[in-house]
Amino acid sequence: MTKQSSKPNILVVNDDGITATGIKNLMEVMQEIGHVVVVAPDSPQSGMGHAITIGKPIRFDKVSIYEGVEMYKCSGTPVDCVKIAVNKIFKGKKPDLCVSGINHGLNNSINVLYSGTMSAAVEGAIEKIPSIGFSMDDFAADADFSHTKKYIKNICEQVLANGLPEGTLLNVNFPKGGDLKGIKICRQANAKWMEEFDERTDPYNRPYYWLTGVFENFDHGEDTDVWALEHGYVSIVPVQFDLTAHHAIQTLSSWNFEAHDADKIDKAIKVSAPDGMSLG
Repeated sequence: MTKQSSKPNILVVNDDGITATGIKNLMEVMQEIGHVVVVAPDSPQSGMGHAITIGKPIRFDKVSIYEGVEMYKCSGTPVDCVKIAVNKIFKGKKPDLCVSGINHGLNNSINVLYSGTMSAAVEGAIEKIPSIGFSMDDFAADADFSHTKKYIKNICEQVLANGLPEGTLLNVNFPKGGDLKGIKICRQANAKWMEEFDERTDPYNRPYYWLTGVFENFDHGEDTDVWALEHGYVSIVPVQFDLTAHHAIQTLSSWNFEAHDADKIDKAIKVSAPDGMSLG
C-alpha cells in the first residue's frame, strides 16, 4: 500500500461482505476524498459484534473487483479486517480515516452492540484512527444508497478537518428513501429487540430455531437516533468504547467489600466440600 500524492489514506471495511452494494457505494464516495484501501470479509458477517478470530488462521488475498481500487478479501470477521489492514497492509502506518459500511440495515439504538459494521469502526477508534460507521434502513441486496452519498462525503470531510475526541467514533444511520430533512446529532435511544425463537422441525424430527423479534422503543425523547430516523433525518450518535458506567462508581464505592469475613467464607467452603475433602 502506497499513499498517492497528499490525499488522505482511507480504510474501507464492512460486515456484509466485499461484494455488497453498500461497500461499493461507500468506496465510490471515498475515492472522491482520498486514496482508498478496501479490506472486507469474503462472506457476510452481520451480527458478529466485536468477535475476533483466535482458533484458526486468517487469510487475506488481493482481489480485482473494481478497476483501480486496492481491495483485499479476508476470511475473518469485520474486526479482523481492521486488524489485518493496520498490521499487514498499512504496516503500522495508520490510515487517516476508517469508514465502515454502508450497512444494509440500521444500527441505531441497541443494535450498535451487535453490529459487525460498528465493531469494525470501534476497532479503528481503538487504533486511534478517526472512525465512522454508516448504515441504512434497507436490507435489499440492490438497495439504492444514492441519497446518502452527499451526506457521507460531508461527514467524512468534517472528521478529517476537525478530528474526533479521543476514544470517540461516529455511528451514522440513514432512513430509506431520498427525501431527507438533514442531520441530527443524537443520543442512543433506549430501545431493544423483544426476541423470540421460532421453533421448527427438521426432516429427522429434531427441533431447530430461528431468532425473531420486534423492535420496541421505550424512549419518547425527541433527541434520539430512533426519533431522528422516524422523522426523516440522518442520525449521528457519538459513541465510545469505554463501557465504564461512571454514574455507578459512587454507588459501588459505598458498598462494604472488606475481607473481614474471609475466615467464615473459607470455613463454609470447606464444610461444603464433598466426601470431607478440603478445597483449601
